[in-house]
Amino acid sequence: MKSWLEKIKSLKRDQILILFLAGVLLLVISLPTNDEEVQVEESEGQETVDMTELSEIGYLEKHLQEILSQVEGIGQTEVMITVKSDGKSIVEKDTEQTKREEENGEGESVVRSKEDSSNESTIYQKDAKGNETPYVSEKMKPEIEGVLVIAQGAGDSAKAAEITEAVMALFGVEAHKIKVMKMK
Repeated sequence: MKSWLEKIKSLKRDQILILFLAGVLLLVISLPTNDEEVQVEESEGQETVDMTELSEIGYLEKHLQEILSQVEGIGQTEVMITVKSDGKSIVEKDTEQTKREEENGEGESVVRSKEDSSNESTIYQKDAKGNETPYVSEKMKPEIEGVLVIAQGAGDSAKAAEITEAVMALFGVEAHKIKVMKMK
């Protein structure tokens, strides 16, 4: 123990500072990190985003149901919306086009050749962790295929026509793809 103290006393200030910083560095490296917690939070956030996309139709159904229920004479309603597709995302791409023309030979035996080529590559964006995801420039909404509305006041043909017109105006769906039925 005395030999350690003597060696420490014989060290210069710079050497003591280096030893101290090395000890702090080892201490910092040995501390546990919360990477697992961050990953769980991020994955939960991603699930929330996915659930939001999936429930967009559910939101539209609920919102239409609430709006129609407020109209005089329609009463309580239930709504179901079907879709052709879940929508699509348009990914941004870089396009590189090259054109090349060559002439070989002289006089009447001249041979001309043309070559056109194009190369596309997807543009990626990096998140905070360095993960790359395609850059989405536009997101298309789901295409609505049909709407079913069940309402208490649908027995009146005028109210059923109002419901049909409202759905056509809101969603751009043709009249033959909308069914309005009376609730029991």
